Amino acid sequence: MILTVTLNTALDLTYGVPELVPHASHRVSEMSERPGGKGLNVARVLSALGHRTVVTGFAGGATGAVLRELLAGLSPQEPADPGGGLDAPQAPEPGTAPAPTAPAPVTDALVTVAGNTRRTIAVVDRATGDTTQLNEPGPLVTADEWAALLGRYEELLAGADAVALCGSLPPGIHVGAYAELVRSARTAGVPVLLDTSGEPLRRGIAARPDLIKPNADELAQLTGSREPMRATRDARRRGAHGVIASLGPDGMLAVTPDGIWQAAPPARVPGNPTGAGDSAVAGLLSGLVEGLSWPDRLRRAVALSTATVLSPTAGDFDRAAYEELLPRVGIEEHAPAAR
Repeated sequence: MILTVTLNTALDLTYGVPELVPHASHRVSEMSERPGGKGLNVARVLSALGHRTVVTGFAGGATGAVLRELLAGLSPQEPADPGGGLDAPQAPEPGTAPAPTAPAPVTDALVTVAGNTRRTIAVVDRATGDTTQLNEPGPLVTADEWAALLGRYEELLAGADAVALCGSLPPGIHVGAYAELVRSARTAGVPVLLDTSGEPLRRGIAARPDLIKPNADELAQLTGSREPMRATRDARRRGAHGVIASLGPDGMLAVTPDGIWQAAPPARVPGNPTGAGDSAVAGLLSGLVEGLSWPDRLRRAVALSTATVLSPTAGDFDRAAYEELLPRVGIEEHAPAAR
């Protein structure tokens, strides 16, 4: 079982308009809603890859009720024990497309809070493909609600093969929350990936997570450098065992205890990058629990993120594109830094 933690879950609303014009009224041509927040996005992709996933974090109010109802429809409705799990899908031969897998269950282990779960509103301009995002801050979480989350998290770690800590912090949660969760995972012997930004990332990295996955802007904010290799190595020196930097259309750079690799898609692709980073996290975690080599984990992460950009639905991945891209992702190994 893979555990994802989304402290600031969201109900994602997407509106499509023929053209977005400032100061004008618009007729919405398309509308969708679904459970959101980075860890829930990761869980959706993991489910599609055949990995049983448990999601925890906070949900509350009328918006939280809608989110949980939609979450229940993400995967096949079959009994799911948060402490158990399905066998991980068999890893494909290196450089080949994976065999099709049936979606696996996503188990709701969210903690109920009194406040109302936030909404995120994306307005997609169909004329240009550009997206305008409006994100609410999230509910105010009390000390008792945070304590309940910690208790739930400790229980779930006992059955987890890996854990992802994802996204922003809601109001009321202290800035060192992710560092606390990283330390708990390390004490339990569960590999932990941290995907956040700003001060929560700075504090969390000091707790020595197994992996962090910043994008170029988050990496620059953390290290002060925009040169990818220098910034990624600096981030690793700050405490992370491995750093996987998302470089947008240029792919991913991995600086790990086992080596340094850069992975890139075969070509730049047009589309909506919403959720591409979350798909990459799902690729990295699924590759970890399946025992894939670093180059094959990176191939999967880059193929999934690129297939997400190509998907007609923001945040989902195009499976046909993923399977076609996977063997074509380029991998370059870099020499370690001279001592």
